Amino acid sequence: MGNFLILIFFSVIVSMSRPSYAYDSLDPFGNITITWDFLSDNGDSIDVTVSIYNFQLFRHVEEPGWKLGWAWKGDEVIWAILGAEATEQGNCSRFRGQQKPHCCEKEPVIVDLMAGAPYNMQSANCCKGGVLTSITQDVTKHGATFQMNYMKASVGDTGAFSMPENFTLGIPGYSCGTPFQVPPTKFTKDGHRWQQVLETWNVTCIFSQFLASPAPKCCVSLSAFYYSTIVPCPTCSCNCQGLPGANCVNSDKTSVLQLPQTNGAEPPPPVIRCSHHMCPIRVHWHVKQSYREYWRVKITITNLNFVKNYSQWNLVVLHPNLRSVTQVFSFNYQPLPIMEISVNDTGLFWGLEYYNDMLHGENGNVQTEVLLHKDRGEFSFKEGWAFPRKISFNGYECVMPSPDEYPRLPNTAHIATTNPPILFLSMLLLSIF
Repeated sequence: MGNFLILIFFSVIVSMSRPSYAYDSLDPFGNITITWDFLSDNGDSIDVTVSIYNFQLFRHVEEPGWKLGWAWKGDEVIWAILGAEATEQGNCSRFRGQQKPHCCEKEPVIVDLMAGAPYNMQSANCCKGGVLTSITQDVTKHGATFQMNYMKASVGDTGAFSMPENFTLGIPGYSCGTPFQVPPTKFTKDGHRWQQVLETWNVTCIFSQFLASPAPKCCVSLSAFYYSTIVPCPTCSCNCQGLPGANCVNSDKTSVLQLPQTNGAEPPPPVIRCSHHMCPIRVHWHVKQSYREYWRVKITITNLNFVKNYSQWNLVVLHPNLRSVTQVFSFNYQPLPIMEISVNDTGLFWGLEYYNDMLHGENGNVQTEVLLHKDRGEFSFKEGWAFPRKISFNGYECVMPSPDEYPRLPNTAHIATTNPPILFLSMLLLSIF
């Protein structure tokens, strides 16, 4: 009894010490890090460089992009900024007769500049419209940087640097922690002499699907060449028709669809095609063909949201045979290094640039075919083995059909009493597998 109580106590302590509400087994160390580098102390003002890095394997930041916010601890104001801008100037009336600061807000919100911004407003590694790729898709575009000069909390203050607090990213599902000091950032201009900033502070932001959306964003349907019926997405996977927030349009009314009005910067609320599953995204997995040494799968991603185009979309698939991928057509593909000793059963698919990296609305779709090698002693079409264990679209886990509904090989005992030729063909098919 004593050992049992000790075990319970240990389990409670472990559960309290781990932030499991945002843990993702497919990307256990993924986060977005905000780095705040103090460059120089000018007496009454401070020069800083602020960087945002996306260290997630497959989640990315798409349009309209990040909106970095924080709360000043004192009466700081932003005098000048390069590579970004504040959404509002705020009340700067106390600076009469002087050059007006860039932003006097107590809680400023900073947005990235677009690629075509004037050169005198740019800084290094800026101006991507707030879009950040994942480190798997394009490691050269996973970060953004801007420079800023701001007035101290009080003129003449020469004490320790004061970090802002309450950081936010303006992206659904992300929550940011408390700033913490790290070793100062080092940089070099010529490759010979290294310099370092005065202080460096980091803020870590993590993603939670439960915070991002109360309902799933996608679902999966299945089919196979040896099974006559398509297994559809489960009913009410993402919502149910008639419930609050379930805005949908029937296919015969799309020609007169009026897009919802927004303030320009905010994305419009979803308007999807009416269906039994009510999901904006449907992923279809079809076991297309079987050869002696290989088998072929066709994957189709359909966008049922009329008012949203998905830029730089990606698809994460968990399947045991992905360790033996032979060829992927029309998509980029990269195994995800999830574990130190990886079994390579998880892979990331995404579109080819300027070809199918944009998934358009109004029933747009993208497709690929994957050729996989039949691993001896493991490959099988039985018991739903040929279908994925998990699929995620843009970081949102999709709703899968129930395993007992997966397409299965015909029952040979039943077929023998009805159609002997089909029995012979089925046995020949099984002998090949």
